[in-house]
Amino acid sequence: MRSERSRIATTVAGTTALLVVMLGIRPASIQEILSVYVLVLAGITLAALTRIARSASDFPPPSDFEAALRARAVDPTRPSELVRTEREITLGISSAGNLHRRLLPILREAAAARLSAGHNVDLERRPDAARALLGEDAWELLRPDRPEPHDRNDPGIPMWRLRGIVSTLEKL
Repeated sequence: MRSERSRIATTVAGTTALLVVMLGIRPASIQEILSVYVLVLAGITLAALTRIARSASDFPPPSDFEAALRARAVDPTRPSELVRTEREITLGISSAGNLHRRLLPILREAAAARLSAGHNVDLERRPDAARALLGEDAWELLRPDRPEPHDRNDPGIPMWRLRGIVSTLEKL
C-alpha cells in the first residue's frame, strides 16, 4: 500500500511539474492545458483505484458460475489410438501369444489396406501376389494362415524385425 501511495504521489508531482512547464510555454490556451491536466489526473486516479481494488483481499471468492466461466488449461493428452497401438507393440514384442493375438491382426489390417489401395491385391484372395509384394520376411509374419505359436510365452517379434515389416508396409 505504501509503494502504491508513493507511486501515485510521484506521478501526480510529475504531471503537475509538466503542467507548470506547459503554462510557461503556452502551446495551447490555458483552458485546454488545464482540461488535459484534469483528464490526466482522472486517469491516474482510476488506474490507482483499479490497482488497489485488485489487491484488496476483502473481495468474496468468485462464484461457481464465475469459476466455470474461467478458461481451464487443458492437459495435453496422447490420442487413445496411439496409446493402444504402443501397448500392442510392447505386448507383441514381449510374447509370441500377444504377438499372434493382438499385434498381427493390426499389421494384417494395415497390409491389407496398403495392398488393396496401392496394388488392387487382396491379402487373402490373392496370396501369391501379396507374397510377391510383401517379400518373404513380411509374408511369413502376415500371412493369413499363420499357425498359432507352440508356446505363447516365447519371446515375440524383435523390434528390428518389426521396424522392417512396418517399413515394407510403408513402401507399398
